[in-house]
Amino acid sequence: MFLGDNWIGTEPYGKYFHTIGMDAVVGSVGGGATLRLIGDIPHVKYTEGRFLPYFFPDTFFEGNDVAIINEAVENWLGARRAILRKPLNRIGYGGYPSLAYKHPEFIQYVEDMAHEFRVILDNIEGKTPHSPIKVGILNAWGKIRSWQAFMVAHALWYKQTYSYFGILESLSGMGVDVEFLSFDDIKDGISSDIDIIVNAGDRDTAFSGGVVWDNPEFVAMIRQWVYEGHGFIGIGEPTAYEKGGHFFQLADVLGVDKELGFTLSTDKYFNKPLESHFITEGMSTDFNSGEEINNVYAKYETTEIIAMENGNVTMAAHTYGKGRGIYMAGLPYTPENSKAFYRAMFYSLQKEDEINVWYAQNPNVEVHVYPEISKVAIVNNTNEEQTTIIFDGAGSKSQIVMAKSEIRWEAYNEEGKITNS
Repeated sequence: MFLGDNWIGTEPYGKYFHTIGMDAVVGSVGGGATLRLIGDIPHVKYTEGRFLPYFFPDTFFEGNDVAIINEAVENWLGARRAILRKPLNRIGYGGYPSLAYKHPEFIQYVEDMAHEFRVILDNIEGKTPHSPIKVGILNAWGKIRSWQAFMVAHALWYKQTYSYFGILESLSGMGVDVEFLSFDDIKDGISSDIDIIVNAGDRDTAFSGGVVWDNPEFVAMIRQWVYEGHGFIGIGEPTAYEKGGHFFQLADVLGVDKELGFTLSTDKYFNKPLESHFITEGMSTDFNSGEEINNVYAKYETTEIIAMENGNVTMAAHTYGKGRGIYMAGLPYTPENSKAFYRAMFYSLQKEDEINVWYAQNPNVEVHVYPEISKVAIVNNTNEEQTTIIFDGAGSKSQIVMAKSEIRWEAYNEEGKITNS
């Protein structure tokens, strides 16, 4: 089956998919999230990704070699993050080979890419990567739309979705486990293996939940869950439902709410961002929240305002019992945003002192650990040389310089210390 933009009746994450006798699923790879969409599909003998650019005349024409290579490199490096978490079984391209043969530099790059893919499979196929945190993405669909929330026409850019799609793109290659949960899945309680819940989207949509948040028992259950030591990350208009003088029904957890014009005479005292914060530590650019969410304000003096733009809170944190709520106005995918998202997870669990284990300070470098083979892959996600501080599993740090696009495979001992650097 070729996985396209729609598959009504053959949903690969649906409960009946295993009964239809499908041998394999092949799909177009637009980046990390689309690769995970293909690679995570259960009940098939193999999965295959078709990379970009396609061998079509609109791209493969004389004089376009630089653009062809640039698209190939960008596509591979974006997808490779996800492959290191959950590899496909096969990779390939689509289109007219007769067009591609006229561009020998591209052919050479594909050869190098294929070799790198084989090395990855030789090391990690069938292996489970280390994950210190498990994240639940909460929306109306849950598992049936795994890796598909905020995705339109197979990962095309849309003004209305890019601020949320970055959540999935970040998670696709991040060193955490991800589970997609529906509101029905957790109505009787949240599974004990979930550490953090992410609720994201515009108001009155299946993404954020709408009327779901009218249920006081449901809201109280999540509130108690956070209080007992878990994390809740809300992005955009999370838990949005106008009721009881609040718009965000978990405003007390998040520490922020949105002004709808009904409480304009109520002073909004807290509007000064902190000079520094754990979540944005080391960021070389300002936090990019994407499309503007207007009139979000801090409710409490204890709300940690991390970033503001045009008078709107764009990032905040709030301690709630043993856990924390984190608010972000949006999360377009950038390496800097992805790093902030990862740091926000540790902060939401009040475990910020645990982050410097298998961790790279440079946002362009990521670390993937495979306990079954006692190996770690340190990955430069750019086509430029990168220098970074690396923390190993023992918490020891060292500075390394990585060649462009390099994957560095290292062994480590029982204490987590890298042994062959």
